[in-house]
Amino acid sequence: MDLRAIKVSSKIILSVIGGNDMSQNVYGYIRVSSKDQNEDRQRIAMREFGVQDCRVFMDKQSGKDFERPGYQTLMRRIKPADTLVIKSIDRLGRNYEEIMEQWRIITKEKQAAIVVLDMPLLDTRQGRDLAGTLIANIVLQLLSYVAQTEREFIRQRQAEGIAAAKARGVKFGRKPTERPGEFTNLRHEWRNGQISARKAAGQLGVTHRTFLKWAAEDSQL
Repeated sequence: MDLRAIKVSSKIILSVIGGNDMSQNVYGYIRVSSKDQNEDRQRIAMREFGVQDCRVFMDKQSGKDFERPGYQTLMRRIKPADTLVIKSIDRLGRNYEEIMEQWRIITKEKQAAIVVLDMPLLDTRQGRDLAGTLIANIVLQLLSYVAQTEREFIRQRQAEGIAAAKARGVKFGRKPTERPGEFTNLRHEWRNGQISARKAAGQLGVTHRTFLKWAAEDSQL
């Protein structure tokens, strides 16, 4: 028999036997909400699970939408029977609707499995009975709801804290630029037509626009 035919036949036999399908891949997804956050905790968890570094996709930005390059690339790679590993359920989205929608896309449209490391019950790989699937669906909906309400509470506390600080007289925003000592005299000369705004700005070492802005602000005091 031809050697190439033997190799092809052996591959077919392996795929029929099962449990040795090399086309099934395990991917990981990591997201941190800002470029200053460290992703090491999530990356270590992926390695401990056995996800290869080359198959871990990451985004360092807010999850307010899914226009994320890492996630979009991951979605193009995932095929039926693949597995996606995430550290926690909120890596999929920032609210209940987003998490449920992404879960549906991955498990139904992509026909891939999901493993949530922080919640072992959320594991859709094969071999789960009907009761296990039902429990996973209940836990998924509960955790998605909790993730959304927690973020809403955080935003509410932040708004209340800002309001309380403003009531105490705390000023927010950029600190106003201090005017040079010669500004008052130059502004007076400019208003009397003795000097142009551009020349006054040049003597102060600021832009023409900045000088006019300062003059307008002072006129409102």
